Amino acid sequence: MNHGPGPRSALIGFSIDLTVEEARRRAEVVAALGPDWDPVAVLREEEAAHALLYSGLDEEQQRLYAMLVAAGVLPEEGPGRASSA
Repeated sequence: MNHGPGPRSALIGFSIDLTVEEARRRAEVVAALGPDWDPVAVLREEEAAHALLYSGLDEEQQRLYAMLVAAGVLPEEGPGRASSA
């Protein structure tokens, strides 16, 4: 008696479309954030945090920062990023 898996022709293929489930999940996340969630304010706060993180760098720190940007480790300067000024 053969108790192993049957021939490959006995397998039945199927697929699942998770599009509706993903839309429901996203809706639940937004609902959980609540009515007071302000994505524009969050972005502004994030940009302010980036600016503060790289503010006041001394000469050596600025050199290292520039090296990391050039290497692609840190994002280029722009809104919310360190300036070379």
